[in-house]
Amino acid sequence: MVIRVTTLGDLVDEQARRSDATALIMPDARFTYPELASRIDHVAACLLALGVDGQGTVGILMPNTSDYVTALLATAKLGAVCVPINSRFKAHELSYVIEHADIDVLLVASDPDGTDYAELISTVLPDLAVGEPGMLHLEAAPRLRAVVNLSGTAPGMLDRATFEAGAATVDRSRIETLRQRVRVRDIALLMYTSGTTAYPKGCLLTHEALARHAENVARTRFLLTPSDSFWNPLPLFHCGGILPMLSCFSVGATFCHAGHFEPGAALRMIAEERCTVLNPIFETIWHAVLDHPDFPVTDLSAVRLVQNIATPERITQFEQAMPQARQVTCYGSTECGPHLVMPLPDDPPEIRLRTLGRPVDGMEVKIVDPETGQDAGVDEMGELCIRGYSTFEGYYKDPAGTAAAIDADGWFHSGDRAMMTADGNVVFGGRIKDMLKVGGENVAAVEIEDYLAQHPAVAHVQVVAAPDARYQEVPAAYVQLAPGASLTLDELIDFCRGAISSFKIPRYLRIVTEWPMSGTKIRKVDLREWITADLARAGVTEAPRLDERVGR
Repeated sequence: MVIRVTTLGDLVDEQARRSDATALIMPDARFTYPELASRIDHVAACLLALGVDGQGTVGILMPNTSDYVTALLATAKLGAVCVPINSRFKAHELSYVIEHADIDVLLVASDPDGTDYAELISTVLPDLAVGEPGMLHLEAAPRLRAVVNLSGTAPGMLDRATFEAGAATVDRSRIETLRQRVRVRDIALLMYTSGTTAYPKGCLLTHEALARHAENVARTRFLLTPSDSFWNPLPLFHCGGILPMLSCFSVGATFCHAGHFEPGAALRMIAEERCTVLNPIFETIWHAVLDHPDFPVTDLSAVRLVQNIATPERITQFEQAMPQARQVTCYGSTECGPHLVMPLPDDPPEIRLRTLGRPVDGMEVKIVDPETGQDAGVDEMGELCIRGYSTFEGYYKDPAGTAAAIDADGWFHSGDRAMMTADGNVVFGGRIKDMLKVGGENVAAVEIEDYLAQHPAVAHVQVVAAPDARYQEVPAAYVQLAPGASLTLDELIDFCRGAISSFKIPRYLRIVTEWPMSGTKIRKVDLREWITADLARAGVTEAPRLDERVGR
């Protein structure tokens, strides 16, 4: 199979010349391919009127709407760099990204279901209010010359009407000229990975890394055709939100985005649009759909494939809940693209449900000893390393970080534990840094999580290290309960006794109803800080022995 190498700006145009099929469905809009192509050109003209060209950088801080899609693709068409900004970032992170990314034009809008990003930006850039809209000179962001508020008015910002009126002032032929200058190895996106202990890092992704990978995944893993409708609830600032969209556009399929995720609305969209492929990815999202009272009575017969990242036991449960649809999992990251390693839909259950599958064509994966760098053997855990066309070009303005992540031979060291089976399938083993040291024993948190997820009261679980005077560290479990369920530490210990090693049994249990998030990732650093602070307040320095049976 021949996978084309093209630019993001060409994807929709090519489909628009072939078909008037539906390209994009979102709660706020519905576009055919010709309509979407026309809208992208209009937004490109608006940006061009603000001086954005092949040397520019455009930031997007908006909810998941059609404006996001058209702004991203319009920016790419001009050859400018697009910076999708994590909508969960707080003031100090936003201030850092706006300045660090050298953003020239920032597009913002309020989220009716959440944050008013225009108001947030006004607090991040306090001198914005006295600036001249479209001609800014801000000390905190020297490159920033315009902030566009697409959902209202605010001091120092251009409103939507003024922004869109600019399209009439430019020569549209310049858009085509700029499009033709874009090369596949040019940078298309600057995506900031969610920070944990420091500021986020900016990953430089080329047009080839995105467009080639999108079509590769569409044709060889999702098996998409123009008759497919692909449902995705992931945010558009996330690679797992952007790449499936590009996959659809690469083959002429329909991309259905949930907008603001709500399980009842999600079920209605999936049913009404006869979605064939679903991409919830995170079990917290998919559990909400499966547990919704409308799930049993919703017609989901069109669904043929669902992708989730969860334990093998949980994935198996998901397939049992929708037996007509195949479940698959995957591995990916901002640095190397989502769906980098993924099973085929027709792989047997022991591969689809219990491994990550194989790397997509054109990408290389190897497992090495993280200490020595030597290749690991078959079925031996080590660090997962990746090389190939979809790997990022490096971290923006961070040569030291880039050199630490990408070695001299071009291998990206992921920091993830994995092993490769004899038949070439990859098995995930958690983060290397997500290891507990329990009395001299190395324990992967994911091993404990995989077992605890089998408990009927557990909807979702995360295990972190709690400090301990006797063992150095012991496991602490954070559990989100299944609807109507309850769970005590004693019950959890009983569930583990005789099934997993005693040093892997959680010594503390905390019940949560929501998780600290960084983008779409649970912030385990916060969970570790919480249990450490909790124990310190209680004066606990050593976990109770298992035979003491004291719930904490």
